[in-house]
Parts: sequence; structure tokens; C-alpha cells
Amino acid sequence: MRTRAITILGLLLAATGATTWAADRPAAGPSGFLYGTIETDSRQTHTGLLRWNTEESFWDDLFNSTKDEVPHLEAHERSGQRRREVRVFGFSFGYKWDDSRQFVARFGDIQTIEPLRGEKVRLTMKDGTKITVDGGSNDIGAKVSVRDDALGEVRIDWDRIERITFRATPASERPGVLRLYGVLTTRHGSFEGYVQWDSEECRSTDKLDGDSADGDVSIEMGKIRTIERRGRSGSRVVLEDGREFELHGSNDVDDSIRGILVEDPRYGRVKVSWDEFVRLELRSVDHSGRGYAAFPAGRPLRGTVTDASGRAVSGRIVFDLDEEWTWEMLDGQADGVEYIIPFALVRSIEPQRGDRSKIVLRAGGEIVLEDSHDVSEDNSGVLILGAGDRETFVEWDDVKRIDFDP
Repeated sequence: MRTRAITILGLLLAATGATTWAADRPAAGPSGFLYGTIETDSRQTHTGLLRWNTEESFWDDLFNSTKDEVPHLEAHERSGQRRREVRVFGFSFGYKWDDSRQFVARFGDIQTIEPLRGEKVRLTMKDGTKITVDGGSNDIGAKVSVRDDALGEVRIDWDRIERITFRATPASERPGVLRLYGVLTTRHGSFEGYVQWDSEECRSTDKLDGDSADGDVSIEMGKIRTIERRGRSGSRVVLEDGREFELHGSNDVDDSIRGILVEDPRYGRVKVSWDEFVRLELRSVDHSGRGYAAFPAGRPLRGTVTDASGRAVSGRIVFDLDEEWTWEMLDGQADGVEYIIPFALVRSIEPQRGDRSKIVLRAGGEIVLEDSHDVSEDNSGVLILGAGDRETFVEWDDVKRIDFDP
């Protein structure tokens, strides 16, 4: 029987929900929209608002790929420290973890993107660190739209792009659309923040498609007041003008949806499954999210790892042998919700029985996560880098607690 994760949501919602968001509320205006310059192989440059396909449009949206190299993981593989044994019918077998690792960063953490050969891409982060990634999502190979002041909207094929350089969005920009914002209710709690419906629709002019009693409809998201789940195969949609529709027949309104993303400032980003979804109430707001300058340059993870014997080792931390920066993400699930939490928001991690971990957040509150490499026995362990090139490796089974420095 699968053990259900326990989440401390009631007190957290009451204590940090509205208060935290009010304190961090961005200023009105276009600052949250992606903005930058695209250089093409024809030596042209286009500067303006950016969008990846019909999806990512904002600085806190996620750029996904696969890490091309994981040096610490590969070093421990060569040393044999990561081999384990499993016994079956009295026989011992060695095995290794899957070395394929995801790369996830917010666009606001990236300085430049340079496509290389095939699906390889060189990223320069805000602190100057260069990272090569390789495929892994439709963020690589996408058409990137840029709203060029002279030409209007230009959609540029990925293989024509030489470099994308991000910069702060000018206050004078007029996107002509609003960012979707709302309160999403699940069977176990609620989340408030910017919304990306079906992992795609995030602007007021994006369309929600479905079949109604009168035929196919395609409704601008900005004209919708609420969306409510109606079983596995449909939704009840209420418009701002009061009209109601029962819709079915598309992944916008049934259980084939690719997930509902909410940028909740307590956690970072959450992804809610259809089975967990109850209702979304959209609200009109004049802000679009944190601006590019609000994403500080990343810092190495630092802190103290306490093992099962009580020994505490402090220094630079490489978590799961591949995550070592404050902009990187800790992920896990609880009650049908996937949490994608920047390490900068994490105060401590404590492995628990039942293949899960308790996460204490800097904003207050805690949550128990499971079902991911980061928080389960699949974790490859923690490396602590100390003074004088001293390295201390702690197997995940031996980790009692990790406390991250502010």
C-alpha cells in the first residue's frame, strides 16, 4: 500500500498565504514578461517581448532540459562509491542509479542561451557559470516569438538562433495582454498565484477549447471566471458575463490535461493533477510577476549535514550529487501535487521513514514530499566540500538532517 504524504497545509495557508503574497506583490506593469535580444545566423537581431512556442512567457516560467555532464556524480561512479547491492533469493547483485539528470531553472536565472549542434545548448547563468544541456523537453527546438518594434511579431526557428540574451523588461512595454492569476482549490488545500493552464495557457488571450452542447467553443482565458472539474471527462466553465458551459472533448477540460501550474510564492511552482483538481477561480490583476532584476545571481548551496551518528559536517553542499546552486530545484509530490521548489526557499531537509522527506521552508511551514529522486532512497547522497579540497560524502541512508545557510 502506497503511503500518503502528510502535508501541513492548514496552518501554512492561514499563516503565510495572503500575508506572504501581499509582502511580495510585484509592482503593476510588464516587468514579469520575458524580454531580450535574439541574434540569428543571418546576423540579424530582434529585441522585444519573448515567448517559447505558445507556452513560457514570464521570468518565473521554467526552462527544462537534461544535464549534459554531472561531474560529481560521474566521479563517484568511477570510484565505485555509488554501487549498492540487492539480495534476491539469497544472491547479491550490484546495481547503479540512473545517471540521467534533469536541468530546471527559471528564465529569470539565465543570462544567455546559445544553441549548439543537435539539441545541445550552452547556458550562461547570472553569476557567469556556463552549463551545457542536451534536449529533454520542447523548450529546446522551440519556435521563439519576439515582438520586434519595427517588424511586429517574428517567430524564429530554433536552428536559426545564434544567441538569446535576456534583459530587464522596459517599463514602457505594452504587452496588450494580462497574465493569468487565480486561486486553485484541490482536494487537500489551495494555492494562489500565477496560473499556467494545461502547462500552456498563461495569458488572457490564450484559448480554452472544448465541445459544448451547441458545438465547439474556443474561449479566451481572460473572459473566464471559474473552471470546475466535472468527473474525469469534463468541466463546468463560468464566464465573466455569467454564462455557463459544460465542456468536454479536449485536454483543456478533461483528465488528459497536462497539469495545472501555479506559481505560489510559498513554494515556487506546483503542478496539480486532474484527479486532485477541484476548482480554479481566475482574478484580474494589473501585475505580471517579478522582474528580471528580482532574480539574484545564484550562489553555491552551503550548510550543515548531520548524519545518523550525530556527526555534523559544514561546507559547500552538492545535493543528490548534482544540485549545487540556490537556483536549482528540489522536487517531490504530496497528495497528487508536484512541488518544484527552488533551493533558495528551503531551510532544511530531513529524510523520513517510508521513502519520503520533510521539507522546512524559509517562509514558514513544512511539507512532506515523496515520489521523486530528490526525497527518496533513490537519492545518490550528499557531498560536502570543505576547506583545502576536503570532501565528505554521506550516503542518503545515513543523512539525518540537512540545514542550509541563509
